[in-house]
Amino acid sequence: MNKFLENKWALSITAGVLLGLSFPPVDLSFLSFPAFILLFLLADKCDSNKQLAYYSYAGFVVWNLITTYWLMMASLVAGIAAVLANAAIMTIPLVLFRVCSKRFDKAWLIALLHASIWVSYEFLHHNWDLSWPWLTLGNAWANQVSLIQYISATGHLGISFWVIFTSSLAFLAFKNKKQSIALAATFALLLPSGISLMMFLGSTEEPAAKTTSVAVIQPNHDSYESHGGLGSHSVLMDSLFSITNKVITDDTELIVWPENAVDAGIYMNSRTAYSISDSAQAWNASLITGTGLFELYEEPPTLYRDMVNGRARNYFNATLYVNADGERTRYDKHNLVPVVERFPFVEFFNAVDVFGWLDWGNIAGFGKGLEATSLKTNSFTTQGLICYDSVYPSWIREFVKDEADFITIITNDGWWGNTSGHYQHFAYARLRAIEFDRWIVRSANNGFSGIIDPEGNVLQKTNYWERTGFTFDVPSKSTKTIYTKFGDWLGYLCLILSVGGLGIISFTKFQNFRFNQDN
Repeated sequence: MNKFLENKWALSITAGVLLGLSFPPVDLSFLSFPAFILLFLLADKCDSNKQLAYYSYAGFVVWNLITTYWLMMASLVAGIAAVLANAAIMTIPLVLFRVCSKRFDKAWLIALLHASIWVSYEFLHHNWDLSWPWLTLGNAWANQVSLIQYISATGHLGISFWVIFTSSLAFLAFKNKKQSIALAATFALLLPSGISLMMFLGSTEEPAAKTTSVAVIQPNHDSYESHGGLGSHSVLMDSLFSITNKVITDDTELIVWPENAVDAGIYMNSRTAYSISDSAQAWNASLITGTGLFELYEEPPTLYRDMVNGRARNYFNATLYVNADGERTRYDKHNLVPVVERFPFVEFFNAVDVFGWLDWGNIAGFGKGLEATSLKTNSFTTQGLICYDSVYPSWIREFVKDEADFITIITNDGWWGNTSGHYQHFAYARLRAIEFDRWIVRSANNGFSGIIDPEGNVLQKTNYWERTGFTFDVPSKSTKTIYTKFGDWLGYLCLILSVGGLGIISFTKFQNFRFNQDN
């Protein structure tokens, strides 16, 4: 054991393996605690920040590989780049952990700064063009819903704070051999999870005053083939209409098709759009579907893909909304996957390229949606969040504040094959249910479709790679959780604490430098 604890490579790689196993579908969530205890031990053993970054990088690569190896199914080069780049970014907060540990001696303060720094990293990583929140620590706990009900107040970042704060105290108790710190670590471990368990067991869902009969369609079209592998656009549309007719009832009020169900770029006034409107009217139901949508502009925007008949044009990964009267509106995906869907920092590069050497509009990829547009009817309000949108609770919050009765997610998880990817993606939706106290309706093309209640319980779930559909009466809710009201308050608070703590360290170091210079 002593040899293991002294071996920096063993500490790093073991921590990476434990973190990988803590995520779905393995779901050994509690392994995230010993994993970070090992990383804290590694930070303590290293002689410099550079050495810590060097050794910890291997562990972070292992963590990323175990958890997100499936990225390479969609694109080998992009997947490898994502794993290596994200692992490199993860070394930054760990190095800052070491800096704080060397400068402060109070266990509670060190643990507080450790937790604040990690949460700040995750918070900032959610909010830039290379955003990749898939490995947020809270996601590892997505299937342990009885223990994380408190995220209705803190958001998913509260789980990350809990894991790091507790792990830091546990490490300091081990290092300093102090029973008082060990008791504090035990208290930190049990208090949030205990409160959550009481909330979960004591929860009683009263009968809803209003429900919406929803038909969820899982067409199971091949993501890698043009027109879903059906040969032509018309056959694909017939396939969607056919399975919908088999699933809906006379009471159906909303039909949900998945992301990219209409596997073609269309215009809002195209023949396909009109045929969908006609069908919605015939079914007397509203419809949500994923599709590619073109947009033409009278005045060219800063970035656009190409020109058509003298007018600038963009292309969006979008949701088409159609109400029961056949009226169409749209939502354009806001959170685009870096590189794969949207070139990072393209607005900046376009601005500094004053000579126009490159066509940044064409390089950009999909257009970026800017408005949180919902489907609003006389009976209900919901939205068609598209795939990657669902891991951004701060964006979903805009829809919930806009009086969403329930949350609708459409996705196409077939790009990843039968891997961990679609298990993780479905599990993460359970976090959104708890954060916002809303029912979740999820329609996937090749992954898992299902229904999740506001406590995160899965009430209905389809099989992978199955052509199917189902109906469900989804209750409407109008409650506002603390997270809905105040958003990522914990992220901002941790950012302030991190800047303050690191600022004190920098100021003290500067003062010592000046003192030494004067003497």
